[in-house]
Amino acid sequence: MAMAGIGRFFRRRSADAAPPLVDDGTLVVVGESFDPARADSAVLADLAEKGVQVEGRELVLRHVLRLPDAAAAAEAARLLAPDGWTVAPGPDGVTHADRQQKVTALELARERSRMAGLAQRLGGDAEGWLLLGRE
Repeated sequence: MAMAGIGRFFRRRSADAAPPLVDDGTLVVVGESFDPARADSAVLADLAEKGVQVEGRELVLRHVLRLPDAAAAAEAARLLAPDGWTVAPGPDGVTHADRQQKVTALELARERSRMAGLAQRLGGDAEGWLLLGRE
């Protein structure tokens, strides 16, 4: 059993590992949802029907938050950073919370709920999410 644990430390990174996605202007929106009454699984099913495969794919998940001020955005950044989220101001007074992850309906629903609770706690609102990737 100890040998199996040691093997994890000596594994090489696979040569085909994709580089991290960075929103440097080359990423495009491949999916989105701004309707809180619509299930994330339904959004993903609609995308798949249109030929856009997002489930199980590494994408940048961007939550669009409307927070009351810079202090609330800073608090959101502090609370989300340990889980790999980056928080930055976006256009029109919104705040973006971004993280690269594999997309599943369960993860989308979980994170949407988390962001809604966080935004409400900070006096704001979670407006929706976008999925960004390369075509």
